[in-house]
Amino acid sequence: MQTSQIQPLDPPILPDGGGTYTHGTLVSGARRTVFVSGQVPWAEQGVVPPDFDSQCRLTWRNLLAVLAEAGMGVRNLAKVTVYLSDRSHREANGRIRQEILGDHIPALTIVITDIYTEEWLLEIEAIAVD
Repeated sequence: MQTSQIQPLDPPILPDGGGTYTHGTLVSGARRTVFVSGQVPWAEQGVVPPDFDSQCRLTWRNLLAVLAEAGMGVRNLAKVTVYLSDRSHREANGRIRQEILGDHIPALTIVITDIYTEEWLLEIEAIAVD
């Protein structure tokens, strides 16, 4: 069974992503595509942790649970979009994202914006392939 290949696209005329993102992603041979809706920092019974680090880890846990339902994981991520409620969360977001993704570097967009519910400090959506 053929599996998809996810290849980073980083033209030399663009600035280096520093190993944390790629400018584009070429997917070859994909059989399935999963579009993950924006995941938020909701734990069971609707509990939302008060601090950014806990919210970020919980949001990634929720996103990875959706991928697991499809038999996929981190290595299947082709595109990730992170919505942050405040610019001050950029560093923690990058650190935790790198913990979660390891050496896998999908295409990435980060947007600073209002989030649907005020207590949520971020939301993450993704596209995954296999």
